[in-house]
Amino acid sequence: MFDLVGLGGTFDHLHEGHRLLIKTALKVSEKIVIGLATEDLLKNKKYSQKLEGYETRKNNIEKFISSFADLDRVKIVELNEPYGPPIKEEKYQGLVVSQETYSTALKINEKRREKGFPPLVIVVIPIIKNEKNEKISSTTIRKDIK
Repeated sequence: MFDLVGLGGTFDHLHEGHRLLIKTALKVSEKIVIGLATEDLLKNKKYSQKLEGYETRKNNIEKFISSFADLDRVKIVELNEPYGPPIKEEKYQGLVVSQETYSTALKINEKRREKGFPPLVIVVIPIIKNEKNEKISSTTIRKDIK
């Protein structure tokens, strides 16, 4: 088990993929830091007008985590740029990402190497699909909101 891993994202309309990401992070690490994307970072997202606000997304994450784990193990920080604290702080040991964001994890390790930090272990979760075998995604959820 790690002491500290990071994960990040929008966590809009919290769905099964998000839940697996968070649960995996809490299974592999004593403490986790969740970089939660701010509205500034998300203004160019598809269907951005239907994005839940930062506080709503944060509260949904906290409510979910508190249903099965101690919130003292979790720190949620504002994510104003794509890479977050792991490129600035050496203490991180790993990242938990989805298959879709694996390339970002590789960039984070590249930036860590440039600073002389050790690379992070990257834990990749699979893409979660719905009953129609389609990828579950916040973008699709937002698109379908009337």
